[in-house]
Amino acid sequence: MSVVASVRKFIVPIHPEGYLFIVAAVLLALFVHWLIPAIGWLFWFLPAFVAYFFRDPPRVSPMKEGLVLSPADGRISQIGFFAPPAELGLGDTPRLRISIFLNVFDVHINRTPAGGKIRKIVYTPGLFLNADLDKASQDNERNALVVDTAHGPIVCVQIAGLIARRILCFVREGEELAPGARFGLIRFGSRTDIYLPEGAQALVAEGQRAIGGETVLCDLTSKEPQRSYRVA
Repeated sequence: MSVVASVRKFIVPIHPEGYLFIVAAVLLALFVHWLIPAIGWLFWFLPAFVAYFFRDPPRVSPMKEGLVLSPADGRISQIGFFAPPAELGLGDTPRLRISIFLNVFDVHINRTPAGGKIRKIVYTPGLFLNADLDKASQDNERNALVVDTAHGPIVCVQIAGLIARRILCFVREGEELAPGARFGLIRFGSRTDIYLPEGAQALVAEGQRAIGGETVLCDLTSKEPQRSYRVA
């Protein structure tokens, strides 16, 4: 393997949505460096951070039927039973919900939790509260997708955060998606909620780190009881 090929192997791709922000950060760094040379060098960390934020690493998604994968990188902040967003028309029966909080250092690409057809996509304007708060699920700006799978509908909700100001969705209603396929992006800090079909049992714990498109949140074909965990 050549040196160039070796270097490329370790370079993480950047999502095209980040190109404009990187250019803007470079121009700002150039301007400040010209205006105030003494501190201008500090601003060169900004384009590096922006490029880091918009990184889009490849992921290896397991394909076993019934697996539900994490739709985002981040910390699992809450696991409980809640009714899905009212705008989706799925009723008010509580479902198992797993919430994943993304800080500004996490990969912000959203991935499909399971293979299936997108039945519905609903965008709802709202506030920009701290995404780690429970009421953010109802009060914040959000974009919700219903994915019809062989084991029932799975709801995935992109929620804007305190400094997030743009939710992007790359897919449309009626599309068929494979497990782990990219479907969206939330800029600069956010949260992603996933509502699971009846009978689902979480295979993860609150506080655990999840990797989008790789971490298995639950197995809809398994009869395994709720797992117990310890912090080491």
